[in-house]
Amino acid sequence: MLRGIDVSAFQSSSYDTSGLSFAFVKATEGHSYTNPHAAAQAKTARDAGLVVGFYHFLWPGNLTAQAEYFVDQAPSRAGDVLAVDWETTGDGTHASNAEKDTFIKKVKALRPTHRVILYTNRDFWLTVDSTSYAGDGLWIADYVTAGHPRIKAHWRFHQYTSDPYDKDVANFSSLAALKSWADG
Repeated sequence: MLRGIDVSAFQSSSYDTSGLSFAFVKATEGHSYTNPHAAAQAKTARDAGLVVGFYHFLWPGNLTAQAEYFVDQAPSRAGDVLAVDWETTGDGTHASNAEKDTFIKKVKALRPTHRVILYTNRDFWLTVDSTSYAGDGLWIADYVTAGHPRIKAHWRFHQYTSDPYDKDVANFSSLAALKSWADG
């Protein structure tokens, strides 16, 4: 298992990368929010030799606009992983299964050389998701022992805690294997 983290505007741009192999950075939300620290947070990861990922927090509606906004605003490069964060929004709604699937497919069409994955929590995966479509991989949040999420599905990344920040593991044998996968 490889160790990593995910960061958003709430975390410092100069986070500790010791012992990490990857970092996911929140880039956008909806079709108007951009993380003002995304480029600096990605630079911290790149400078440490980590695999970098960017994620978009999905809202219902305007899927094409959200996908275009995400790929335009995320400072991604070849070999970076792109993800959609599908969960309950601040107003208590969530994108539908069809919207989630459409977003992933649209991002994949806009960035065909990037891996595009789904981030969601265990409850959404088990009770809301009806298509099991996760693009190129599943990143599951379940706050249990690292690497042992309580699902029966192939997963690539597992977020296992949010204290003091979001910690993750990746189901790859080595950093080279993760980089090879991310490169497509």
